[in-house]
Amino acid sequence: MIVITGSAVIRPEHMAEALALGIEHSARSRAEPGCVAHNCHVDAENPQRIVFVEEWADMAAVKTHFAVSESGAFVRALTAMAEGASVMNLYAAEVIAFP
Repeated sequence: MIVITGSAVIRPEHMAEALALGIEHSARSRAEPGCVAHNCHVDAENPQRIVFVEEWADMAAVKTHFAVSESGAFVRALTAMAEGASVMNLYAAEVIAFP
């Protein structure tokens, strides 16, 4: 499984639009093959920071997701509304059973 975390600090005047785009992007992404979960959140400690948490079946699904034209358009739109650079990290993960 691949886990992706990402975030961007959004300029205050664009927060409502960025959040709507993030929610739309997450919903669209969840319909893609190999997407286990894709959610958009607002950081409780910094309400101008949008956070994405994603789970993908494998790296092939991630590469396909990044190749979708709507994904590129979303990144460009969010980047235009952000203060500074966004952050994204990809992790190879496995589920661990916990009692």
